[in-house]
Amino acid sequence: MVRAKTPAKSVITQDDVAEIKSGRVLDPFAVFGPRHRGQAGFLVAFDPAAETMEVLTPKGSLPMQALGDGLFTGQLGTETIYRLRATKGPQQWDFDDPYRFGPVLGPLDLHLISEGTHRRLWQALGAHAITHEGCQGVHFAVWAPNARQVSVVGDFNGWDRRRAVMRRRGAGVWEIFLPGLKPGETYKYDIAPMQGGSALKADPLARATELPPDTASRIATSQPYDWADDAWMESRHLRNNREAPITIYEAHLGSWRHRDGRSLTYREAGIELVEYAHDMGFTHIELMPLAEYPFGGSWGYQPTAMYAPTSRFGTPDDFRALIDAAHAKGMGVLMDWVPAHFPTDAHALAQFDGTPLYEHGDPREGYHPDWNTLIYNVGRTEVKNFLTANAIFWLREFHLDGLRVDAVASMLYRDYSRKHGEWVPNHLGGRENFESIAFLREMNTLAYSEGPDGLMTVAEESTAWPGVTTPVHNGGLGFGFKWNMGWMNDTLRYIEHDPIHRRHHHDLMTFGLVYGFSENFVLPISHDEVVHGKGSMLQKMPGDHATKLSNLRAYYGFMWGHPGKKLLFMGCEFAQDHEWNHDFGLDWGALNHPGHAGIQRLVRDLNTLYRAEPALHARDADSNGFAWVDREARAESVFSWLRYGHAEHRPVAVLTNFTPVERQWRIGLPRPGRWREALNTDAGLYGGGNRGNFGSVHADGPPHAAQPHSAVVTLPPLSTLFLIPEDDR
Repeated sequence: MVRAKTPAKSVITQDDVAEIKSGRVLDPFAVFGPRHRGQAGFLVAFDPAAETMEVLTPKGSLPMQALGDGLFTGQLGTETIYRLRATKGPQQWDFDDPYRFGPVLGPLDLHLISEGTHRRLWQALGAHAITHEGCQGVHFAVWAPNARQVSVVGDFNGWDRRRAVMRRRGAGVWEIFLPGLKPGETYKYDIAPMQGGSALKADPLARATELPPDTASRIATSQPYDWADDAWMESRHLRNNREAPITIYEAHLGSWRHRDGRSLTYREAGIELVEYAHDMGFTHIELMPLAEYPFGGSWGYQPTAMYAPTSRFGTPDDFRALIDAAHAKGMGVLMDWVPAHFPTDAHALAQFDGTPLYEHGDPREGYHPDWNTLIYNVGRTEVKNFLTANAIFWLREFHLDGLRVDAVASMLYRDYSRKHGEWVPNHLGGRENFESIAFLREMNTLAYSEGPDGLMTVAEESTAWPGVTTPVHNGGLGFGFKWNMGWMNDTLRYIEHDPIHRRHHHDLMTFGLVYGFSENFVLPISHDEVVHGKGSMLQKMPGDHATKLSNLRAYYGFMWGHPGKKLLFMGCEFAQDHEWNHDFGLDWGALNHPGHAGIQRLVRDLNTLYRAEPALHARDADSNGFAWVDREARAESVFSWLRYGHAEHRPVAVLTNFTPVERQWRIGLPRPGRWREALNTDAGLYGGGNRGNFGSVHADGPPHAAQPHSAVVTLPPLSTLFLIPEDDR
């Protein structure tokens, strides 16, 4: 090997030396690399672990001058391709100099980021294993416009902020390409604000993370996932529209089922959870938030890494496998998505670059008193882009069929959960949050423009805000569906009363139909209703254990017969005795009791009937698909109604008796002849008393309740019946 002569005396200034060693370099690509301060061929390199260093070129090696503490200089001459070789005692390592590489992001990326319209933001920012200028490594890019200096740190450089100082680009973006790095490495950004000391921050665009309680980001694999759900994706528009049968099984992945004292992995859930929900007849699974979150007790509703599936249950590809498995079974998958707020954890978004970057600076706008969290400043274009791109990310990269958007009401109102004087009015002096309205409309517009067709967005919106599911071009927010929180609250209040008092609360069960067709509604019995002292669904019911089961069977029948898509939280389908606890698996042992097994079978059969009869789902959001028969039978606490599909569909009659008294009840029906008792919640196979109509009734009676025919029906105590005409199909 030919060794060059000792280089000329170093021309690096003492100021540069001091800044390098103290970690205060602000323009690293002017200081480090082969063009120090514009001097072509003058090389500056820094590795505190090295005692000696030389430059390896195609023509041979060149020694470098040591300036102490790992700082070296040398003359490259006209060479442009080189590597560095460092030694410490007997150890020797070769590496590529990150400061010889040019930028990765182009002007278009920076323009779109600045404009807040980068639809694939996760492809520009974050950490990506790529080949750049012929070398394999990882490209890092982060938005921190108010930072003085940003470095990438990790095990690969001893968490030393002096080693990988990033290049400042336009639009407030910092980037660097680190050759030789591979997926799996952990990292953070060391961000120095304009004033004060630096802070270690996880990557807002990280696509993988360490297992909590550790908080570092992880470089994700660059290999594409081999999806096997083409048939599902092409046909899912038939499963997710407003006329489709949609029954959703809401699940918290960490506590659905435990094995050997631990939660199931994504891939295990792809077998067990998917098989179970499919067997139960649900059409969709809704997973509580899975974007990485530090505190298990938040159930995922305080995420810190919006682009990374939680590592608690496996890798991002493991999560994709779960969704792939559901699609193979003909089931859709939704996920709860949390754009309303984020936690104050120091490693995450709070004061990200030393300023309130993602959050509002004014706590009257930026702090959520209910949850001790920070509120996204969606009026800032880059923050809005961070969230809208995130919605697209989950839908596109993970083939999710929809997002259920959490806490929409808290976004729509500036005074949400705030006292007088603790909130900032809008520019018109009102309480509406125009910035959030614009964000939600843009998010929905972008989500529904993503192909293939068949996506859905669902709003958890607890007020009477108009037009939540009205298309954006017609002035609405643009959601596909909205949780009917009013129906849920009213009917649960009713069913908790002792039957003797229900006559005084009759309107709670009918009021939902006053507004029931103003939106595309989902009827939710969600996790929030069976936690924090609210008791399980079974505990809400009055009476002894057998009476509780009867009440619950009747209530589920009422729910499945009522207009609106259905959502049921895990454990409710078999009437778990105790309320949900996220630290433990469900009480599957309850199924050893015939009454609980009966509830489970009832839910399965309700799902089957609901899917089989278009009258029960095709016109859920159409007032012409519903007609009351008995709305005012207050003294008897009886309700009956008719459900209609389209012209080619047969009607379904639904009757509910919410008293423990058997009744002979005349119901008006639109057609004569035999009406089959398609489902009776008092059937013995559900744990009931097996009282009913021996399989059918005959509509041979006179006109009744505005219907041309009628039948006398045996209405068992605390029961719901479904009747279907058999003379035409």
